[in-house]
Amino acid sequence: MKFSMRSILMAVVMLTPAWLRAQDEVDLKPVTRTYAITNVNIIQGPGRKIEMGTILLKDGLIVNAGKGIAIPSDAVVIKADSMYAYAGFIDGLTRAGVTKPKEEQREKVKDPGNPTPERAGITPQTDVRAFLNPADKGLEELRNLGFTTVQVVPYGNFLPGQSAIVNTAGSSGDAMVLINKASLYSEFTPAQGVYPATVLGVMSKYRDLYRQAAQAKSYEALYASNRNGLERPANDKILEAFYPVIDQRVPVLFRTEKLLDANRAMTLKNDLGFSLVLADLKDGWPLINKIKSSGARVFLSLDLPEELKKDSKKDAKDSKASTPAQVEKEALDKRKAEAIANYTAQAAAFQKAGVPFGFTSMSAKSKDIQANLRRMIAAGLPEDAALAALTTTPAQMLGLSDRMGTIDNGKMANLVISDKPYFNEKAKVRYVFVDGVAYKMEVKETKKSDPNAKVEIEGSWSTVTQGPQGNSDGKVVFKKDGSGYSGTVSGGRLTSPVDLQSVSLDGNSLTYSYTVTFGSNSVKIDVEVSVEGDSFKGTTTAGRFGSSSIEGTRDPKK
Repeated sequence: MKFSMRSILMAVVMLTPAWLRAQDEVDLKPVTRTYAITNVNIIQGPGRKIEMGTILLKDGLIVNAGKGIAIPSDAVVIKADSMYAYAGFIDGLTRAGVTKPKEEQREKVKDPGNPTPERAGITPQTDVRAFLNPADKGLEELRNLGFTTVQVVPYGNFLPGQSAIVNTAGSSGDAMVLINKASLYSEFTPAQGVYPATVLGVMSKYRDLYRQAAQAKSYEALYASNRNGLERPANDKILEAFYPVIDQRVPVLFRTEKLLDANRAMTLKNDLGFSLVLADLKDGWPLINKIKSSGARVFLSLDLPEELKKDSKKDAKDSKASTPAQVEKEALDKRKAEAIANYTAQAAAFQKAGVPFGFTSMSAKSKDIQANLRRMIAAGLPEDAALAALTTTPAQMLGLSDRMGTIDNGKMANLVISDKPYFNEKAKVRYVFVDGVAYKMEVKETKKSDPNAKVEIEGSWSTVTQGPQGNSDGKVVFKKDGSGYSGTVSGGRLTSPVDLQSVSLDGNSLTYSYTVTFGSNSVKIDVEVSVEGDSFKGTTTAGRFGSSSIEGTRDPKK
Protein backbone atom coordinates (compact mmCIF):
# COMPACT_ATOMS: atom_id res chain seq x y z
CA MET A 1 0.00 0.00 0.00
CA LYS A 2 1.31 3.47 -0.89
CA PHE A 3 1.00 6.45 1.43
CA SER A 4 1.15 10.12 0.46
CA MET A 5 2.69 12.78 2.70
CA ARG A 6 -0.85 14.02 3.28
CA SER A 7 -1.94 10.66 4.73
CA ILE A 8 1.19 10.57 6.88
CA LEU A 9 0.49 14.07 8.16
CA MET A 10 -3.13 13.17 8.96
CA ALA A 11 -2.00 10.12 10.88
CA VAL A 12 0.59 12.09 12.80
CA VAL A 13 -2.00 14.77 13.58
CA MET A 14 -4.23 12.11 15.11
CA LEU A 15 -1.35 10.78 17.18
CA THR A 16 0.36 14.06 18.03
CA PRO A 17 -1.95 17.08 17.80
CA ALA A 18 -1.16 20.75 17.41
CA TRP A 19 1.53 22.78 19.12
CA LEU A 20 0.92 23.38 22.83
CA ARG A 21 2.69 26.58 23.65
CA ALA A 22 4.34 27.27 26.99
CA GLN A 23 3.97 30.90 26.00
CA ASP A 24 0.91 32.86 24.89
CA GLU A 25 1.87 35.38 22.26
CA VAL A 26 0.02 38.68 22.35
CA ASP A 27 0.21 40.99 19.34
CA LEU A 28 0.38 44.48 20.82
CA LYS A 29 -1.81 46.52 18.49
CA PRO A 30 -0.18 49.95 18.69
CA VAL A 31 -1.83 53.33 18.41
CA THR A 32 1.64 54.61 17.57
CA ARG A 33 4.73 53.12 15.94
CA THR A 34 7.00 54.73 18.51
CA TYR A 35 8.33 52.66 21.41
CA ALA A 36 10.71 53.43 24.26
CA ILE A 37 12.21 50.41 26.00
CA THR A 38 13.61 51.68 29.29
CA ASN A 39 15.86 50.33 32.05
CA VAL A 40 17.24 47.62 29.79
CA ASN A 41 20.70 46.09 29.40
CA ILE A 42 21.45 46.71 25.73
CA ILE A 43 23.68 44.09 24.11
CA GLN A 44 24.36 46.05 20.93
CA GLY A 45 26.45 43.25 19.49
CA PRO A 46 29.08 40.72 20.61
CA GLY A 47 31.28 42.48 23.19
CA ARG A 48 29.23 45.71 23.14
CA LYS A 49 26.99 46.48 26.10
CA ILE A 50 25.15 49.50 27.50
CA GLU A 51 23.94 48.92 31.04
CA MET A 52 20.50 50.13 32.04
CA GLY A 53 19.82 52.22 28.95
CA THR A 54 16.91 53.08 26.68
CA ILE A 55 16.11 51.95 23.13
CA LEU A 56 13.93 54.26 21.06
CA LEU A 57 12.08 52.79 18.07
CA LYS A 58 10.06 54.71 15.50
CA ASP A 59 8.39 53.62 12.27
CA GLY A 60 10.14 50.25 12.28
CA LEU A 61 13.65 51.64 12.85
CA ILE A 62 16.02 52.01 15.79
CA VAL A 63 16.22 55.77 16.36
CA ASN A 64 18.51 55.77 19.37
CA ALA A 65 20.08 53.44 21.92
CA GLY A 66 21.93 54.60 25.00
CA LYS A 67 21.55 56.54 28.25
CA GLY A 68 19.78 59.83 28.91
CA ILE A 69 17.55 59.55 25.86
CA ALA A 70 14.51 61.83 25.78
CA ILE A 71 11.27 59.89 25.41
CA PRO A 72 8.70 61.36 22.96
CA SER A 73 5.23 62.03 24.34
CA ASP A 74 3.60 59.67 21.82
CA ALA A 75 5.86 56.71 22.67
CA VAL A 76 4.59 53.46 24.15
CA VAL A 77 6.91 52.92 27.13
CA ILE A 78 7.97 49.36 27.92
CA LYS A 79 9.65 49.19 31.33
CA ALA A 80 12.11 46.38 30.86
CA ASP A 81 13.14 46.24 34.54
CA SER A 82 16.78 45.17 34.02
CA MET A 83 16.01 42.78 31.16
CA TYR A 84 18.42 42.12 28.27
CA ALA A 85 17.93 43.34 24.70
CA TYR A 86 19.63 41.79 21.66
CA ALA A 87 19.41 42.29 17.92
CA GLY A 88 16.85 39.89 16.46
CA PHE A 89 18.27 36.48 15.62
CA ILE A 90 18.74 35.29 12.02
CA ASP A 91 18.12 31.71 10.85
CA GLY A 92 20.09 30.62 7.78
CA LEU A 93 17.76 27.86 6.55
CA THR A 94 14.22 26.80 7.42
CA ARG A 95 10.87 25.91 5.91
CA ALA A 96 8.95 27.64 8.70
CA GLY A 97 6.23 29.74 7.09
CA VAL A 98 6.33 27.77 3.84
CA THR A 99 3.21 25.85 2.86
CA LYS A 100 3.86 22.38 1.52
CA PRO A 101 2.11 21.86 -1.84
CA LYS A 102 -0.50 19.12 -1.98
CA GLU A 103 1.04 15.91 -3.17
CA GLU A 104 -0.63 14.66 -6.31
CA GLN A 105 -0.94 11.04 -7.32
CA ARG A 106 2.11 10.13 -9.38
CA GLU A 107 1.42 8.79 -12.81
CA LYS A 108 3.50 5.98 -14.19
CA VAL A 109 6.38 7.33 -16.27
CA LYS A 110 6.76 5.73 -19.69
CA ASP A 111 10.47 6.49 -19.86
CA PRO A 112 12.01 6.57 -16.35
CA GLY A 113 15.32 7.65 -17.86
CA ASN A 114 13.76 10.80 -19.29
CA PRO A 115 11.03 12.04 -16.93
CA THR A 116 9.50 15.51 -16.88
CA PRO A 117 11.54 18.05 -14.87
CA GLU A 118 8.81 18.23 -12.21
CA ARG A 119 8.79 14.45 -11.76
CA ALA A 120 12.60 14.48 -11.46
CA GLY A 121 12.48 17.21 -8.82
CA ILE A 122 14.03 19.85 -11.08
CA THR A 123 12.13 23.10 -10.44
CA PRO A 124 14.85 25.74 -9.82
CA GLN A 125 12.55 28.46 -11.19
CA THR A 126 10.06 28.02 -8.31
CA ASP A 127 9.58 31.20 -6.25
CA VAL A 128 9.09 30.46 -2.54
CA ARG A 129 7.01 33.64 -2.17
CA ALA A 130 4.04 31.82 -3.65
CA PHE A 131 3.98 29.53 -0.62
CA LEU A 132 4.54 31.98 2.26
CA ASN A 133 2.02 32.00 5.10
CA PRO A 134 2.53 34.62 7.86
CA ALA A 135 0.18 32.69 10.17
CA ASP A 136 2.28 29.50 10.06
CA LYS A 137 2.93 28.07 13.55
CA GLY A 138 6.54 27.35 12.67
CA LEU A 139 7.21 31.08 12.27
CA GLU A 140 5.54 31.75 15.60
CA GLU A 141 7.69 29.15 17.36
CA LEU A 142 10.90 30.66 15.99
CA ARG A 143 9.71 34.18 16.78
CA ASN A 144 9.00 33.14 20.38
CA LEU A 145 12.67 32.14 20.62
CA GLY A 146 13.89 35.51 19.30
CA PHE A 147 14.32 34.76 15.59
CA THR A 148 13.09 37.76 13.62
CA THR A 149 14.58 36.94 10.20
CA VAL A 150 14.85 33.61 8.39
CA GLN A 151 15.95 32.28 5.02
CA VAL A 152 13.13 30.09 3.72
CA VAL A 153 13.13 27.59 0.88
CA PRO A 154 10.41 25.72 -1.03
CA TYR A 155 9.68 22.03 -0.62
CA GLY A 156 11.11 19.63 -3.16
CA ASN A 157 13.91 17.17 -3.81
CA PHE A 158 16.84 17.82 -6.12
CA LEU A 159 16.34 21.47 -7.14
CA PRO A 160 13.29 22.80 -5.24
CA GLY A 161 13.66 26.45 -6.23
CA GLN A 162 14.74 29.91 -5.07
CA SER A 163 15.10 30.96 -1.43
CA ALA A 164 13.92 34.22 0.12
CA ILE A 165 15.00 36.08 3.24
CA VAL A 166 11.93 37.10 5.22
CA ASN A 167 10.83 38.52 8.54
CA THR A 168 9.05 36.12 10.89
CA ALA A 169 5.95 38.35 10.89
CA GLY A 170 4.06 40.45 8.39
CA SER A 171 0.59 41.30 7.15
CA SER A 172 1.13 39.13 4.07
CA GLY A 173 3.72 36.91 2.46
CA ASP A 174 4.94 39.74 0.24
CA ALA A 175 5.17 42.10 3.24
CA MET A 176 7.50 39.64 4.99
CA VAL A 177 10.07 39.51 2.18
CA LEU A 178 13.37 41.35 2.61
CA ILE A 179 15.35 39.74 -0.23
CA ASN A 180 13.74 37.61 -2.90
CA LYS A 181 15.63 34.97 -4.91
CA ALA A 182 18.47 35.11 -2.41
CA SER A 183 19.98 31.78 -3.45
CA LEU A 184 19.41 28.68 -5.57
CA TYR A 185 18.37 25.98 -3.10
CA SER A 186 19.65 22.46 -3.76
CA GLU A 187 19.66 19.04 -2.09
CA PHE A 188 21.23 15.66 -2.76
CA THR A 189 17.79 14.03 -2.70
CA PRO A 190 17.27 11.64 -5.63
CA ALA A 191 13.98 11.22 -7.46
CA GLN A 192 11.85 8.15 -6.76
CA GLY A 193 11.67 5.63 -9.56
CA VAL A 194 13.05 7.93 -12.26
CA TYR A 195 16.35 9.52 -13.23
CA PRO A 196 18.23 10.81 -11.26
CA ALA A 197 17.40 8.05 -8.77
CA THR A 198 20.81 8.04 -7.04
CA VAL A 199 23.08 10.65 -5.47
CA LEU A 200 25.66 10.08 -8.22
CA GLY A 201 22.89 10.66 -10.74
CA VAL A 202 21.97 13.90 -9.00
CA MET A 203 25.56 15.14 -9.21
CA SER A 204 25.81 14.18 -12.89
CA LYS A 205 22.52 15.90 -13.71
CA TYR A 206 23.58 19.00 -11.75
CA ARG A 207 26.76 19.31 -13.82
CA ASP A 208 24.80 18.78 -17.03
CA LEU A 209 22.19 21.46 -16.21
CA TYR A 210 24.80 23.97 -15.07
CA ARG A 211 26.88 23.57 -18.22
CA GLN A 212 23.80 23.76 -20.44
CA ALA A 213 22.83 26.97 -18.65
CA ALA A 214 26.31 28.45 -19.17
CA GLN A 215 26.13 27.66 -22.90
CA ALA A 216 22.61 29.06 -23.21
CA LYS A 217 23.61 32.23 -21.41
CA SER A 218 26.65 32.72 -23.64
CA TYR A 219 24.53 32.25 -26.74
CA GLU A 220 21.98 34.79 -25.48
CA ALA A 221 24.79 37.32 -25.03
CA LEU A 222 26.08 36.60 -28.54
CA TYR A 223 22.58 36.96 -30.00
CA ALA A 224 22.04 40.25 -28.14
CA SER A 225 25.28 41.68 -29.60
CA ASN A 226 24.40 40.85 -33.23
CA ARG A 227 21.10 39.18 -34.12
CA ASN A 228 21.67 39.17 -37.86
CA GLY A 229 21.91 35.61 -39.16
CA LEU A 230 21.52 33.96 -35.77
CA GLU A 231 18.68 31.72 -34.64
CA ARG A 232 16.63 33.20 -31.83
CA PRO A 233 17.57 31.63 -28.44
CA ALA A 234 15.01 29.30 -26.89
CA ASN A 235 13.40 30.37 -23.64
CA ASP A 236 14.13 27.87 -20.87
CA LYS A 237 13.04 28.88 -17.36
CA ILE A 238 15.00 26.03 -15.77
CA LEU A 239 18.31 27.03 -17.34
CA GLU A 240 17.58 30.73 -16.79
CA ALA A 241 17.31 30.06 -13.04
CA PHE A 242 21.05 29.28 -13.09
CA TYR A 243 22.05 32.60 -14.72
CA PRO A 244 22.39 34.62 -11.46
CA VAL A 245 24.49 31.76 -10.03
CA ILE A 246 26.78 31.74 -13.07
CA ASP A 247 27.18 35.52 -12.74
CA GLN A 248 28.09 35.08 -9.04
CA ARG A 249 25.14 37.31 -8.08
CA VAL A 250 23.59 34.66 -5.86
CA PRO A 251 25.06 31.52 -4.27
CA VAL A 252 23.95 27.90 -4.35
CA LEU A 253 22.51 26.99 -0.96
CA PHE A 254 23.08 23.27 -0.43
CA ARG A 255 21.52 21.42 2.47
CA THR A 256 24.37 19.23 3.66
CA GLU A 257 23.53 17.48 6.91
CA LYS A 258 26.10 14.75 6.36
CA LEU A 259 29.85 15.00 5.91
CA LEU A 260 29.59 13.17 2.58
CA ASP A 261 27.06 15.71 1.30
CA ALA A 262 29.34 18.61 2.27
CA ASN A 263 32.17 16.94 0.36
CA ARG A 264 29.91 16.45 -2.67
CA ALA A 265 28.80 20.07 -2.64
CA MET A 266 32.40 21.29 -2.51
CA THR A 267 33.28 18.95 -5.39
CA LEU A 268 30.52 20.51 -7.51
CA LYS A 269 31.69 23.98 -6.50
CA ASN A 270 35.24 23.18 -7.62
CA ASP A 271 34.01 21.66 -10.90
CA LEU A 272 31.57 24.42 -11.81
CA GLY A 273 32.82 27.52 -9.98
CA PHE A 274 29.71 28.75 -8.18
CA SER A 275 29.54 30.47 -4.81
CA LEU A 276 28.58 27.90 -2.16
CA VAL A 277 26.68 27.93 1.13
CA LEU A 278 26.72 24.74 3.22
CA ALA A 279 23.63 24.64 5.42
CA ASP A 280 22.25 22.43 8.19
CA LEU A 281 25.72 20.92 8.63
CA LYS A 282 25.83 18.42 11.51
CA ASP A 283 29.13 16.55 11.29
CA GLY A 284 31.44 18.94 9.48
CA TRP A 285 34.32 19.09 11.97
CA PRO A 286 36.59 16.69 9.98
CA LEU A 287 36.24 19.08 6.99
CA ILE A 288 36.99 22.36 8.75
CA ASN A 289 40.26 23.05 6.92
CA LYS A 290 38.78 22.05 3.55
CA ILE A 291 35.74 24.26 4.12
CA LYS A 292 37.95 27.15 5.20
CA SER A 293 40.12 26.93 2.07
CA SER A 294 37.07 26.56 -0.19
CA GLY A 295 35.62 29.89 0.90
CA ALA A 296 32.18 28.33 1.38
CA ARG A 297 29.82 30.00 3.83
CA VAL A 298 28.47 27.79 6.61
CA PHE A 299 25.26 27.46 8.61
CA LEU A 300 25.59 24.83 11.33
CA SER A 301 22.60 22.81 12.50
CA LEU A 302 20.95 23.70 15.81
CA ASP A 303 19.97 20.04 16.14
CA LEU A 304 22.05 17.92 18.51
CA PRO A 305 21.84 14.24 19.44
CA GLU A 306 20.32 13.51 22.83
CA GLU A 307 22.69 13.33 25.74
CA LEU A 308 23.29 9.87 27.17
CA LYS A 309 21.43 9.37 30.43
CA LYS A 310 23.56 7.87 33.15
CA ASP A 311 22.28 5.42 35.74
CA SER A 312 24.80 5.79 38.58
CA LYS A 313 23.57 2.68 40.43
CA LYS A 314 23.69 0.55 37.28
CA ASP A 315 27.12 1.95 36.33
CA ALA A 316 28.49 1.07 39.75
CA LYS A 317 27.11 -2.47 39.41
CA ASP A 318 28.48 -2.90 35.87
CA SER A 319 31.92 -1.64 36.88
CA LYS A 320 32.33 -4.70 39.10
CA ALA A 321 31.59 -7.10 36.25
CA SER A 322 33.67 -7.84 33.19
CA THR A 323 31.81 -10.30 30.99
CA PRO A 324 32.48 -10.00 27.24
CA ALA A 325 28.98 -8.62 26.66
CA GLN A 326 29.44 -5.94 29.32
CA VAL A 327 32.87 -4.98 27.99
CA GLU A 328 31.41 -4.65 24.48
CA LYS A 329 28.52 -2.54 25.78
CA GLU A 330 30.92 -0.25 27.65
CA ALA A 331 32.97 0.22 24.48
CA LEU A 332 29.80 1.00 22.50
CA ASP A 333 28.62 3.52 25.10
CA LYS A 334 32.04 5.15 25.03
CA ARG A 335 31.92 5.52 21.24
CA LYS A 336 28.41 6.99 21.47
CA ALA A 337 29.53 9.48 24.10
CA GLU A 338 32.52 10.53 21.98
CA ALA A 339 30.32 11.00 18.90
CA ILE A 340 27.82 13.12 20.85
CA ALA A 341 30.70 15.19 22.27
CA ASN A 342 32.00 15.85 18.74
CA TYR A 343 28.58 16.96 17.49
CA THR A 344 28.14 19.23 20.51
CA ALA A 345 31.62 20.74 20.17
CA GLN A 346 31.35 21.32 16.40
CA ALA A 347 30.54 25.04 16.72
CA ALA A 348 33.47 25.54 19.10
CA ALA A 349 35.79 23.76 16.64
CA PHE A 350 34.71 26.04 13.77
CA GLN A 351 35.15 29.10 15.99
CA LYS A 352 38.66 28.05 17.05
CA ALA A 353 39.59 27.42 13.40
CA GLY A 354 38.47 30.92 12.45
CA VAL A 355 35.64 29.77 10.16
CA PRO A 356 32.65 32.16 10.39
CA PHE A 357 29.29 30.43 10.72
CA GLY A 358 25.62 31.02 11.41
CA PHE A 359 22.94 28.63 12.58
CA THR A 360 19.94 26.92 11.00
CA SER A 361 16.86 25.44 12.63
CA MET A 362 15.97 23.32 9.57
CA SER A 363 16.15 19.93 11.34
CA ALA A 364 15.96 21.11 14.96
CA LYS A 365 12.97 21.03 17.30
CA SER A 366 12.07 24.52 18.47
CA LYS A 367 11.78 23.40 22.08
CA ASP A 368 15.41 22.18 22.06
CA ILE A 369 17.13 25.20 20.50
CA GLN A 370 17.93 27.22 23.63
CA ALA A 371 19.13 24.13 25.48
CA ASN A 372 21.27 23.08 22.51
CA LEU A 373 22.90 26.51 22.37
CA ARG A 374 23.77 26.15 26.06
CA ARG A 375 25.23 22.71 25.37
CA MET A 376 27.43 24.18 22.62
CA ILE A 377 28.62 26.89 25.00
CA ALA A 378 29.37 24.31 27.70
CA ALA A 379 31.41 22.43 25.04
CA GLY A 380 33.70 25.43 24.49
CA LEU A 381 31.86 27.93 22.27
CA PRO A 382 32.28 31.43 23.80
CA GLU A 383 28.99 33.25 24.45
CA ASP A 384 30.05 36.16 22.24
CA ALA A 385 30.71 33.69 19.40
CA ALA A 386 27.29 32.11 19.92
CA LEU A 387 25.68 35.56 19.80
CA ALA A 388 27.65 36.43 16.65
CA ALA A 389 26.41 33.22 15.00
CA LEU A 390 22.84 34.32 15.72
CA THR A 391 23.24 37.97 14.68
CA THR A 392 26.25 39.66 13.10
CA THR A 393 27.71 36.72 11.15
CA PRO A 394 24.49 35.63 9.37
CA ALA A 395 23.70 39.30 8.71
CA GLN A 396 27.04 39.62 6.93
CA MET A 397 26.69 36.32 5.05
CA LEU A 398 23.20 37.17 3.82
CA GLY A 399 23.97 40.77 2.85
CA LEU A 400 21.92 42.26 5.68
CA SER A 401 24.59 43.99 7.78
CA ASP A 402 23.44 47.46 6.73
CA ARG A 403 20.01 46.92 8.25
CA MET A 404 20.24 44.31 11.03
CA GLY A 405 22.53 42.23 13.22
CA THR A 406 23.27 44.91 15.84
CA ILE A 407 21.35 47.45 17.90
CA ASP A 408 22.50 50.64 16.21
CA ASN A 409 20.79 53.81 14.99
CA GLY A 410 19.09 53.45 11.62
CA LYS A 411 18.80 49.67 11.64
CA MET A 412 15.54 47.74 11.51
CA ALA A 413 13.65 47.45 14.77
CA ASN A 414 14.18 43.70 15.04
CA LEU A 415 14.84 42.93 18.70
CA VAL A 416 14.58 40.15 21.25
CA ILE A 417 14.27 40.96 24.96
CA SER A 418 14.76 38.28 27.63
CA ASP A 419 14.33 38.52 31.39
CA LYS A 420 17.86 37.17 31.99
CA PRO A 421 20.92 36.91 29.74
CA TYR A 422 19.69 34.85 26.79
CA PHE A 423 22.09 31.94 27.33
CA ASN A 424 21.16 31.63 31.02
CA GLU A 425 19.37 28.35 31.72
CA LYS A 426 16.43 30.21 33.31
CA ALA A 427 16.13 32.93 30.64
CA LYS A 428 12.76 33.44 29.02
CA VAL A 429 11.94 35.66 26.07
CA ARG A 430 9.51 38.42 27.11
CA TYR A 431 9.29 40.66 24.04
CA VAL A 432 10.14 40.35 20.36
CA PHE A 433 10.02 43.22 17.86
CA VAL A 434 9.76 42.39 14.16
CA ASP A 435 10.04 45.36 11.81
CA GLY A 436 8.91 47.60 14.67
CA VAL A 437 5.85 45.51 15.60
CA ALA A 438 5.85 44.33 19.22
CA TYR A 439 4.99 40.82 20.40
CA LYS A 440 4.73 40.11 24.12
CA MET A 441 5.15 36.62 25.53
CA GLU A 442 3.21 35.98 28.72
CA VAL A 443 5.39 33.25 30.15
CA LYS A 444 3.62 30.58 32.14
CA GLU A 445 5.75 28.80 34.68
CA THR A 446 5.66 25.05 34.15
CA LYS A 447 5.49 22.73 37.11
CA LYS A 448 8.92 21.28 37.87
CA SER A 449 9.42 17.55 38.03
CA ASP A 450 10.41 16.03 41.36
CA PRO A 451 13.50 13.81 41.01
CA ASN A 452 12.85 12.35 44.48
CA ALA A 453 9.24 11.38 43.82
CA LYS A 454 8.33 7.70 44.07
CA VAL A 455 5.90 6.69 41.33
CA GLU A 456 5.03 3.44 39.60
CA ILE A 457 3.97 3.34 35.95
CA GLU A 458 3.61 -0.40 35.30
CA GLY A 459 0.23 -1.22 33.82
CA SER A 460 -2.19 0.14 31.23
CA TRP A 461 -2.93 3.86 30.76
CA SER A 462 -5.61 5.56 28.65
CA THR A 463 -4.35 8.68 26.87
CA VAL A 464 -5.97 11.69 25.23
CA THR A 465 -4.12 14.02 22.86
CA GLN A 466 -5.61 17.36 21.85
CA GLY A 467 -5.42 18.37 18.22
CA PRO A 468 -7.00 20.70 15.64
CA GLN A 469 -9.03 17.78 14.28
CA GLY A 470 -10.33 17.01 17.80
CA ASN A 471 -9.15 14.73 20.59
CA SER A 472 -7.54 11.37 19.87
CA ASP A 473 -7.75 8.45 22.31
CA GLY A 474 -4.93 6.01 22.76
CA LYS A 475 -3.53 3.34 25.04
CA VAL A 476 -0.02 2.94 26.40
CA VAL A 477 1.13 -0.10 28.38
CA PHE A 478 4.28 -0.16 30.51
CA LYS A 479 5.95 -3.39 31.63
CA LYS A 480 8.85 -3.96 33.99
CA ASP A 481 11.97 -4.91 32.04
CA GLY A 482 14.87 -5.57 34.39
CA SER A 483 15.71 -2.29 36.09
CA GLY A 484 13.77 -0.33 33.45
CA TYR A 485 10.58 -0.49 31.43
CA SER A 486 9.34 -1.54 28.01
CA GLY A 487 5.87 -1.32 26.54
CA THR A 488 3.54 -0.60 23.64
CA VAL A 489 1.32 2.19 22.35
CA SER A 490 -1.90 1.77 20.38
CA GLY A 491 -4.96 3.71 19.29
CA GLY A 492 -5.38 6.73 17.04
CA ARG A 493 -4.73 5.56 13.48
CA LEU A 494 -2.39 2.77 14.51
CA THR A 495 -3.68 -0.52 13.15
CA SER A 496 -1.69 -2.53 15.70
CA PRO A 497 0.35 -1.84 18.86
CA VAL A 498 3.80 -0.28 18.38
CA ASP A 499 6.75 -0.97 20.69
CA LEU A 500 8.00 1.84 22.92
CA GLN A 501 11.62 2.95 22.78
CA SER A 502 13.83 4.60 25.41
CA VAL A 503 11.37 4.45 28.30
CA SER A 504 12.90 6.46 31.17
CA LEU A 505 11.44 7.27 34.59
CA ASP A 506 13.40 9.80 36.66
CA GLY A 507 11.46 10.66 39.81
CA ASN A 508 8.07 11.63 38.41
CA SER A 509 9.47 12.66 35.02
CA LEU A 510 8.57 10.06 32.38
CA THR A 511 9.84 10.05 28.79
CA TYR A 512 9.36 7.55 26.01
CA SER A 513 9.32 7.44 22.24
CA TYR A 514 8.06 5.29 19.39
CA THR A 515 8.21 5.26 15.61
CA VAL A 516 5.16 5.29 13.37
CA THR A 517 5.76 3.78 9.92
CA PHE A 518 3.63 4.39 6.82
CA GLY A 519 4.90 2.53 3.77
CA SER A 520 8.51 3.65 3.28
CA ASN A 521 8.09 6.70 5.53
CA SER A 522 8.44 6.88 9.30
CA VAL A 523 8.01 9.51 12.00
CA LYS A 524 9.60 9.36 15.46
CA ILE A 525 7.32 10.55 18.25
CA ASP A 526 8.77 11.72 21.59
CA VAL A 527 6.62 11.96 24.72
CA GLU A 528 7.58 13.81 27.91
CA VAL A 529 5.18 13.89 30.89
CA SER A 530 5.06 14.34 34.67
CA VAL A 531 3.36 11.58 36.65
CA GLU A 532 1.19 12.31 39.66
CA GLY A 533 -0.43 9.26 41.22
CA ASP A 534 -2.73 7.70 38.65
CA SER A 535 -2.45 10.44 36.03
CA PHE A 536 0.15 12.21 33.90
CA LYS A 537 0.32 15.35 31.78
CA GLY A 538 2.87 16.62 29.27
CA THR A 539 3.73 17.02 25.61
CA THR A 540 4.19 14.78 22.59
CA THR A 541 6.43 15.87 19.70
CA ALA A 542 6.53 14.52 16.15
CA GLY A 543 9.58 16.16 14.58
CA ARG A 544 8.71 18.93 12.14
CA PHE A 545 4.98 18.27 12.63
CA GLY A 546 5.23 20.05 15.99
CA SER A 547 4.21 19.38 19.58
CA SER A 548 0.93 19.03 21.42
CA SER A 549 -0.52 18.12 24.82
CA ILE A 550 -1.14 14.64 26.12
CA GLU A 551 -2.88 13.43 29.29
CA GLY A 552 -3.02 9.90 30.68
CA THR A 553 -5.06 8.08 33.32
CA ARG A 554 -4.18 4.71 34.81
CA ASP A 555 -6.67 1.97 33.91
CA PRO A 556 -8.21 -0.05 36.76
CA LYS A 557 -6.54 -3.39 37.31
CA LYS A 558 -8.60 -6.32 36.06
